[in-house]
Amino acid sequence: MSAWLQAHLGPALAAALTTVALAASPAPAHARPDTVAAEFEQRVLFDASKDPGYACFRIPAIVRTVEGTLLAFAEGRVLNCGDAADIDIVLKRSTDGGRTWGPLRVVDEGGGDTHGNPAPVVDQSTGRVLLAATYNTGRTDAQNCSVPCDRVPHLRYSDDDGLTWSTPRDLRAQLRPAHWNSWYATGPAHGVQLTRGPHAGRLVFGVNTETWDGSRVTAAHAALAVSDDGGEHWRVGATDSWLVPADGTVRQRPSELTLTERPDGSLLVSGREQNGIDPGHRTQAVSLDAGDSFTAPFTGLPDLYAPQVQCATLAFGERLLLSCPGDPDRRRTMMVRSSFDGGRTWDSVDRGRVVTTDWSGYSDLVPVDDATVGLLYEGGAVDARDEIRFARFTEEWLGTPRGPDPTTADLAPGARPATVLGGARRTAGTRGGALEFDGADDAVRLPHRDRLLLGGKDFTASLWFRHTATAGEQPLLWMGGVGDSQPQVSLRADPARGRIEAGITVREGAKTVRSASVTAAGARNDGRWHRLVLRRGGARLTLFVDDTATSTVDVSGSVSRNSPFGVHIGQRMDSRAFFTGAIDDVRVWDRALTHAEITAGTASLSDTVLWLPMDEVSAGQ
Repeated sequence: MSAWLQAHLGPALAAALTTVALAASPAPAHARPDTVAAEFEQRVLFDASKDPGYACFRIPAIVRTVEGTLLAFAEGRVLNCGDAADIDIVLKRSTDGGRTWGPLRVVDEGGGDTHGNPAPVVDQSTGRVLLAATYNTGRTDAQNCSVPCDRVPHLRYSDDDGLTWSTPRDLRAQLRPAHWNSWYATGPAHGVQLTRGPHAGRLVFGVNTETWDGSRVTAAHAALAVSDDGGEHWRVGATDSWLVPADGTVRQRPSELTLTERPDGSLLVSGREQNGIDPGHRTQAVSLDAGDSFTAPFTGLPDLYAPQVQCATLAFGERLLLSCPGDPDRRRTMMVRSSFDGGRTWDSVDRGRVVTTDWSGYSDLVPVDDATVGLLYEGGAVDARDEIRFARFTEEWLGTPRGPDPTTADLAPGARPATVLGGARRTAGTRGGALEFDGADDAVRLPHRDRLLLGGKDFTASLWFRHTATAGEQPLLWMGGVGDSQPQVSLRADPARGRIEAGITVREGAKTVRSASVTAAGARNDGRWHRLVLRRGGARLTLFVDDTATSTVDVSGSVSRNSPFGVHIGQRMDSRAFFTGAIDDVRVWDRALTHAEITAGTASLSDTVLWLPMDEVSAGQ
């Protein structure tokens, strides 16, 4: 296992990546030739350098026909990689489970316009493959479609396993009400045919759209398109609509829906969350009536780490699968995560299986056979849009569910124990015990609860630490997202630059993002215990080291909006740095403590958001 993988991902993710690399390579001499390849293998399927006539390929979608043929769709972008230029929908076919593929075929030629967002679905009773897509006037530059965008849903079908296709049929009379008069998108990714209940046989795919009032977008909608006659007639089913006020601060804005029929016949609808003020980049809703309505509005999943990107879901045996990049900041590190409770909770990134640490974006999943899943995804060493790859994997590659992790107590009111990752162990602390971190994969992660969302409040964070590190970022406390645009609060040591740093990124309104930092000279890497306190009071952020104020800056705004949200001790939120040393008595209050309260420790427990004594580790239960 390489040192780079250890340093950047930790042993858990590095081991997973190593498994992937072995699976994609020839089996070693001492292994059975079919053992490794059967678990995981992948190949490049669409590549502009090998498929002439296109600048790039994007937006993958894939289905398996009644005859067992895999149909892999993509947007063939002719002029550039922009979303609104001359775009065709193209196809490659495989009749041997994705081991080999036929030549590229043009299914839907743009002819200068944009034909995209493929959303295929197979009617199992007739064998017909239906392909929903969206058309709009093309551009010659790389800019987006102007608002209001003239997007129109269309439908083609194939009755010969994808070899030939019907002429397109305009669906706007059935699937685009008059007030859905701007952006409109089918899928992308496969639709589903229901197999259970009174509406078995119904075809369903997702759409998202917007309302424009002549001057601005005033509403956003996520909806299901349903057909009960094999795709001959369609109607709008379950719909969730969100008014967009003049300042743009809508709570949720679900888009790019992926659907899964659960064993009880209900539909799980998972979407990309696009700039709503709720935390999280993934959002979900459920339909109990075969797609006619949602039981409740879409709800964000703040602890499901992902960037803003389309993802895909698929039922596979006893689990549901989610293909999605695992880096919460950028489109990279494609992962397959599992849910064993119908999508209510999903694997954390330390439990998901890594497909690649390359840049990676949109994806779709398909059942190749009863024992194998196919993953079609955007990936590249330089850019997520470099190519589209197809991977095959088995349940053996996914692995069996890991048992419960060890925990450490959180004494804040109503809090559940925090998860101890990697093997952090007890050591002597400032008073009693503390936890020692190895700098590789040790961390403490708190389960999400609303009280942890500090928003625009005043707050105070305090912890003790000791370390002797001379290099590398040394994260101590991380609350919120990561990167330069996601709301967050962080405390870390920076021995290479000889300082302690606290960083904060805030959002105000729909678009205003500000970042600031406060620092203290000296990394305090002398092996002795030191206390850090970060306080925001009246929009003024102050860093204290060993009870002495060292730096201040003015910054107001929410620290927990518009991004995946996690609270980590000893770890960056994106797992790209871990602390080496010991941490003790981590506390956060949702108000600004006075200097006397900070030094004497007399703050009320009712103001306590989290309190980790860090003195015990209990076995997982």
